[in-house]
Amino acid sequence: MSDKKRILIVGGVAGGASCAARARRLSETAEIVMFDRGPYVSFANCGLPYYVGNVIKKEENLLVATPELFRQRFNIDVRLRSEVASIDRAKRIIQVNDLENGTTYSEAYDVLVLSPGALPIRPPLPGIDMPGIFSVRTIPDSRLIREWIDQYEAKQVLVVGGGYIGMEMTENLHKRKLNVTLVEKQPQVMPLLDPEMVAPVHSTLVKHRVDLLLNNSVVRFDQGNGHRIVVTLESGRSLETDLVILCIGVRPDTSLAKAAGLTISDSGGIWVDAHMRTSDPHIWAVGDAVEVRDLLSGQAGVVPLAGPANRQGRIAADTIMGRASAFRGVQGTSVVGILDHVAAFTGASEKTLKRLGLWEEMEKIYLHPGHHAAYYPGASPITLKLIFTKKEGRIVGAQAVGEKGVEKRIDVIAMAIQKNATVFDLEEAELCYAPQFGSAKDPINMAGMIAANVLRGDAHIAHWEDLDDNADDHAPLILDVRDEMEYKADHVEDAIHMPLDEIRQRMDELPKDREIWAYCFVGQRSYYAARSLSQYGFNVKNISGGFKSFLLHEAVKYLG
Repeated sequence: MSDKKRILIVGGVAGGASCAARARRLSETAEIVMFDRGPYVSFANCGLPYYVGNVIKKEENLLVATPELFRQRFNIDVRLRSEVASIDRAKRIIQVNDLENGTTYSEAYDVLVLSPGALPIRPPLPGIDMPGIFSVRTIPDSRLIREWIDQYEAKQVLVVGGGYIGMEMTENLHKRKLNVTLVEKQPQVMPLLDPEMVAPVHSTLVKHRVDLLLNNSVVRFDQGNGHRIVVTLESGRSLETDLVILCIGVRPDTSLAKAAGLTISDSGGIWVDAHMRTSDPHIWAVGDAVEVRDLLSGQAGVVPLAGPANRQGRIAADTIMGRASAFRGVQGTSVVGILDHVAAFTGASEKTLKRLGLWEEMEKIYLHPGHHAAYYPGASPITLKLIFTKKEGRIVGAQAVGEKGVEKRIDVIAMAIQKNATVFDLEEAELCYAPQFGSAKDPINMAGMIAANVLRGDAHIAHWEDLDDNADDHAPLILDVRDEMEYKADHVEDAIHMPLDEIRQRMDELPKDREIWAYCFVGQRSYYAARSLSQYGFNVKNISGGFKSFLLHEAVKYLG
């Protein structure tokens, strides 16, 4: 199309760069100029921990696109080390500080796109500005960390914060043979996940000798011996380390938007409509600095993820060029590698739904299938939690943890959520199958079948935390249907043992006037037992996820 708009874009990376490239694909005549205060216009922000860990060995491999590429391939003018200092909305002019030459100049626009990103949080703690205390947000940040490790032959590192970046930094610093101490203020790492789903992550961190300090936080930093830093924790513990990595989150960079009088939402992000247009009809905003809405709950917030930022940049370009395009919202689909484990997430968590007062409408199931056919060598278990509505079985959220095949399953469920699919759709999903890749009944199918059985009334389920809520005089009888060796190795206290293969011959030993909760190791054999017993008049529930889920539940109680 022909359009002679003058489009100025403040900030590159995911949102701004994708907006610029999309705008050029839609118009050969638009004048497009990008400004970035840093030395790079488009780089792989998510690759920074792996550059620190020397998995990505060359800094140039982090560069997604250079100014030269934008100029030659897209005819886009990119100006680095150029800080946009102010916006005159009435005149549609920006003031630009040239950080290389120390000069200031102005540029007029027809359309302005803000993609300022987010800034790492650095709380005002005593000593936080000491050398050796780093954040991880830019290529220069990661370069400085590498140089510090090499210069001082670092052996110990303290990572503050157990979110996505904290996990990735822990993994990569561990790969570099550093002794890692991880401090997290919450009682769990990965706070977006439900507590029981993080138990395998805690186990793998401890197994790899990461010093995991939960329910704790830093209160001050002091100079140690030489380059070393003394860190004092809220618990009173003091430790000395070679360097500190702050991974405690980011905040939207809204200073330019605030100064220009644009509307800032209660969540702290720049307010935008579904077309990514701000409160000024000539200004759009995209990326980590904008407020977005959760697709499922409708709640507004700031979600700093690369995928949504890229989509927002594309949508902004579309609407600038007159196309009907809207951002549908986010569902927080994400994945992180943690040493030998992978954790992935999509949709709403149980604790979020409880906080919003929506949990009464929901049900959940747990399963622990292999990531491919059990008869093929190397099958690795996945712990999968599926949340769905009780009424129609609409999928609301899912979380999975395991060593292999985790993100594949969450990707499928993420798309199912986007299409308002139900557990019955998962039950019927036709997915790739060969023994080295999956099973004839894929974990996705199994999750759908288990949930569908619940909704159809073919299975009545219970959860381990519900057992804690039952008073002794109303407590159900707990029935362990595993083999004798399994029972002797470990079992739930006061559980009655009756192996599945003996159920039909011994069911007269069980009461019909008391609720029975059956369990096995992962829930399959106890489902068989429950189906059989229920047809003989017993009031039976199957405990979802079996003894393996019991161990996760107990791990949460232990940490609490």
